[in-house]
Parts: sequence; C-alpha cells; structure tokens
Amino acid sequence: MMKKTTRIIPSIFGLAVTTGIVGQTNLHPNIIYVFPDQFRNCAMQFWNEKDFNSYVNFKADPVHTPVLDKFAREALVLSQAQSNCPLSSPHRGMLLTGMYPDGSGVALNCNDTRPISNLRQDVTAISDVLSQNGYNCGYIGKLHVDYPTPNDPQNPGHYVESDKPVWDAYTPVERRHGFNFWYSYGTFDEHKNPHYWDSNGKRYDPKEWSPKHEADKAIEYLTESRDKTKPFFLVVSMNPPHSPYRSLNDCMEQDYNLYKDIPLNKLLIRPNVNNLLNKKQENAPFYFASVTGVDREFGRILTALKELGLDKNTIVVFSSDHGETMASHVEDPKNSPYVEAMNVPFLIRYPKKLKPHVSNLLLSTPDIMPTLLSLAGLKDKTPCTIQGHDLSKELLNSKLSKNAPKSVLYIRNVDGNRDSESKVISYFPVARGIVTDRYTLAITIDRKNQVKEILLFDNLKDPYQMNSLSIDKNKKIFKTLCKQMPALLKNANDPWYRERILSDIIPY
Repeated sequence: MMKKTTRIIPSIFGLAVTTGIVGQTNLHPNIIYVFPDQFRNCAMQFWNEKDFNSYVNFKADPVHTPVLDKFAREALVLSQAQSNCPLSSPHRGMLLTGMYPDGSGVALNCNDTRPISNLRQDVTAISDVLSQNGYNCGYIGKLHVDYPTPNDPQNPGHYVESDKPVWDAYTPVERRHGFNFWYSYGTFDEHKNPHYWDSNGKRYDPKEWSPKHEADKAIEYLTESRDKTKPFFLVVSMNPPHSPYRSLNDCMEQDYNLYKDIPLNKLLIRPNVNNLLNKKQENAPFYFASVTGVDREFGRILTALKELGLDKNTIVVFSSDHGETMASHVEDPKNSPYVEAMNVPFLIRYPKKLKPHVSNLLLSTPDIMPTLLSLAGLKDKTPCTIQGHDLSKELLNSKLSKNAPKSVLYIRNVDGNRDSESKVISYFPVARGIVTDRYTLAITIDRKNQVKEILLFDNLKDPYQMNSLSIDKNKKIFKTLCKQMPALLKNANDPWYRERILSDIIPY
C-alpha cells in the first residue's frame, strides 16, 4: 500500500501550497455556489457536443465556454432546471430560504418603492443552517433581496444612491443570515465600475470588470480569509451577463472580439427571434462576450480550488437566477414563461459522490436549499419552513425514480396596491402556470381575476415555442395540466390557491 504523503505544488498565486490541507478531511463537504445573473441555459456550447445534445431539442448558442464545456464532463448536468419566478430578487429569496416568493418575503424585484418585497429576517436561510452547523459562510457579489433604506454606512441617514427609485442597498450585519464573510451590494449595473461593502461596512470601488474582481475575492477567500478549521459555504453572485450589454463598458474587449465580426443572424440562431426587436438583436455580441468572460472567471475559481487541494471535497454548483430571451419572443429578457427565461444552467460537481451525467430532472428553485443541505450531510437540520423538496436521491442515481417531480410551478407577480406615498403595499399575482417534461402552460389574469391570456406550448414538437396551442382544440391537454396545478399552488401557499382564483378552470 502506497504511503500517503503531503507534497508541495506550485501555486497560481506565486506561493507554495500543500495538498491535503484542512477542508479535505472535514465530515461535511465545502460548497461553492456560483450564479451569474441572466445566464440562459442554451448559452453553453457543450449542448452541441456528443453525450449532451441528445438530452435537449435545441441548438446551443454559438458561444465560447471552454471552462463550462470541460466542467460539464465532470459534473451532473440538469437540462430542465427551472427558475419558477424568473426574476432576480424573487429567485434569490427562494434560493436562500427554500420557500416560494410569498413565503420568503421577496415577491417582486426589490427597490425603495416596494416595502412589500424584502427578505424576511425571521426565516431560516441556507446560510443560517450551515453557519449553525460549523460552516464558515461567505457571500460575494450581488444580493438584491433587501428593501433599500437610508442606512449608508459612509453617510448615515441617507440611501446608498441618489437616483430614484433606489435599487441598490447596503445589507447590515443583522440581515446577513449567518454569512460571516461579506463583500456584497444590492444591485448596481455598471459592470466596470462596481462597488461593494465588506464585513465591516467599508465600501470598495475597484474600477474593474465585476466578475474578474469577484473571482479575485473568491480566490482570496479560499486562500486567506476563511477559517481553515471549518468547512465553507461560498456564494459568488456575478452580475454579468445581466444588462446592460451595449458597449465595451459592459464586457471585456478580448471577449467581444470573438463575436464582433459575426453577422447577427449567425449569432442569434434561434428561429423564434423577433425581427421587430432590431435594437435588442444588436446587443447579442456584448451579451455573449459577457458569457465568455464569466466562463473564464469561473475557471479561475476552479483552478484555485484544485491548487489548494480542496476540489475533491467541495460541491461546486454553477447556475443562474433566470435566463435571457435576447430578442426571442418579447423585448423583456426575463419574467416570462418562455424557455429562454425559465430554463437555467444547473451543473453540480461532487467528486466520488455524484456521477457525471445528464439528467432531465425538473428542478425548482426552492428545491436547491434542501438538496444541498442533504448532500452536505445536514438533512436532519432542514427547517420545517422549507417548501422545496430534497432531490438529492435523484441526483445520486443515474436514472430518475418514479418519485421525481413531474411538473414545476411558474409564477409572475406585479405591483399591487399603493399607499398615499405611492409605496407598493401588496403584490398582484398576475400569472401562474406549470411546466412539465413536455408542456408549458401560463395563464395571465386581469385585475378582476379574469383570464387575459393563455399560452400553451408543446415543447417536444415546438421546442422554440413559436405556436401557442389552441385551448379549444387541445382541451384534454389543458384540463390535465390544470389538474396538476392545485397541488403545486397549495405547496407554495400561493394566493391563487388561497383565493381560489379561476376555480372554474383550476380544480382546487
């Protein structure tokens, strides 16, 4: 039997590090969760490769994603991960709490006109559970779950920005849910002029492309900042490829150069591109440039993890809060039932535990928290407030079981009533729907709770959702899907269930 030794290897940081350092032998694995904003599932080139393309019925965007292409062969890749409410703040609320928007407190995108949308302090987040069970927890990048208040650490009594409405926010210690390492902000869309507040409330303005800076901070966390006697949970929330994506102020020139000379009809290859959205189409080279840049920075984090000898006992997830339509169907890049908006990347690597393969598992955002806790050996610590499901057994098996989810809920909310100061004091549940392994159904209502629009797509025969099916001609399909909705709405404690909205269509 070969004697186990510790050896010195060269480091990308110009230092010497040892393999087998603390973290490799912890009872519980480390977790790194990387999720860039607005990164659609089809924007990964490996979907066109052998071993992957048979699991999807679309062609991948013509993007350069060499890191993700390699990572996909080391990971479990979900082809059908869905962002139930494909909007920044609601997704983040669900991710952190395992609860649907009504439960997490984050029903709408957060800004100072919407006190109704604010992550609850009294709910147990994934970071609370991990912190309480011995983890060192770090958050880097965009948070966007706080209702902005005038609490600027550098200018007490004032908001952190002067523009109205106020979108950006500073998160004080008492609202950080167990994250002890902090380098974050609310939301701010100047990609080469980002800012952050650290654990002590000190502001930093690094004047460089935000994903690069955040990868630097993640590497610094791995090498220096964390408590090396504990396992760690690190969230890296990058803003690009989120808009703006209009110029070299938004992406790196080296990445833009890969796309700048390609005709738009060769970049936007999806047949559902709306040719009336010419201005939006012109953004495609910048969007794809950001995708490539994010891919590179993710790779730098993976390299650091490997050089530090931490890769074998670390769960690494790459995902996104929602997708991007990029001139397909409608101008709105998100907050719709279209596959470009709802279907997000979800790649998870856990060496020796998860076998690399592709799965069509229907994953909902609230499922992520209980699933990760179970994989980390903390299933018994999952709080009773969780509305998502632990799908770890589905991930651990190569084939889906009969208990795998058959459908997921689609949610879209808009502003409800306002008070005398024009503050939003309620939200209106304007659309609900369901996604199965074949169909997408979305029902939109007016303010009188009457049907305004119904979209029904057969995603098998019509993968680009170009033809909404007639309800009259597809009554059986429509009725079957409606029958599945009450259980999903009940589990989410959704207002459609509580108020029995459209009870003549949905059999509560």
